Amino acid sequence: MATQSHSLSYAGCNFLRQRLVLSTLSGRPVKIRRIRARDDNPGLRDFEASFIRLLDKITNGSRIEINQTGTTLYYQPGLLYGGSVEHDCSVLRSIGYYLESLLCLAPFMKHPLRIVLRGVTNDQVDPSVDVLKATALPLLKQFGIDGESFELKVVRRGMPPGGGGEVFFSCPVRKVLKPVQLTDPGKIKRIRGIAYSVRVSPQMANRIVDSARSILNKFIPDIYIYTDHMKGVSSGKSPGFGLSLVAETTTGAFLSAELASNPQGQGAAVLPEDLGQNCAKLLLEEIYRGGCVDSTNQSLGLLLMTLGQQDVSKVLLGPLSPYTIEFLRHLKSFFQIMFKIETKPCGEELKGGDKVLLTCVGVGFSNLSKTLK
Repeated sequence: MATQSHSLSYAGCNFLRQRLVLSTLSGRPVKIRRIRARDDNPGLRDFEASFIRLLDKITNGSRIEINQTGTTLYYQPGLLYGGSVEHDCSVLRSIGYYLESLLCLAPFMKHPLRIVLRGVTNDQVDPSVDVLKATALPLLKQFGIDGESFELKVVRRGMPPGGGGEVFFSCPVRKVLKPVQLTDPGKIKRIRGIAYSVRVSPQMANRIVDSARSILNKFIPDIYIYTDHMKGVSSGKSPGFGLSLVAETTTGAFLSAELASNPQGQGAAVLPEDLGQNCAKLLLEEIYRGGCVDSTNQSLGLLLMTLGQQDVSKVLLGPLSPYTIEFLRHLKSFFQIMFKIETKPCGEELKGGDKVLLTCVGVGFSNLSKTLK
């Protein structure tokens, strides 16, 4: 744990999760002012307040102060405690919004985290539970976070606006992370996917699969897209359908893309054929961007490299997303760590878009709250 007590100060509601997660890991308090101060409806939104409540549940001794209008937040992190937790997420954002941060924090708890999250499992904004399961969990395993209790499963699906989904996530704790050298993206060897439909005809999922295959079959034969049609109580409260695709490479990198239908009562109706084709094109675009970590998990990979032992870690990424660029700035503020960034133009070895090679020496973060047996 870092010992600096002086707090960092920020303005605005952007990157709120990043700041609170890094504050919790580094032990440095943060003060965030002017949260939507000029908005007609100022202050923290419901989903942000729900995220802060979740942080409070998994830590012990955190101090959280919010002013009356909700435009100023002071957060002094406590120890990551873990244990068995249940949390009802806000239906304004999907469970992926909360899970992304839990994936960063879970390995450093005092007790292994076992959490049940309820809310929206798949929406159009955040990474879905399916994609995080297929891409983020293998990434954590590369850093040595693995075990029998490491799982993420969808108990019920819930689509916006009603939600009603349920997800179970459990993660073992680790004292230290091992450094990684992820520099060879490899070639695509297979594509897997899940076409899901809830409270609509089961035929929808089959139509999505057929249209996605019509594009992907031209590139690779090994494609398998599962159909997942949940009925009754496990189908949540709102109708909807969608598709998440994951391409696996010969070196164990996972690249993902996903699309979901418009929420009930919002926007035009989406044809399953269009959704399947568009999602396949998105996957091809992600493959073109390439790298060893897909654009959804760039910041997770960089955080785990930062927290690794005092040894060199390298990772080859596709073009950095704006979220990742801001994350690198935050890593510098909280952990005083700088990455060496080299651009690798596409050429003979690297196909697709231009790549970026990021190198850093870990800060040697050690999980001090882990109980020694």
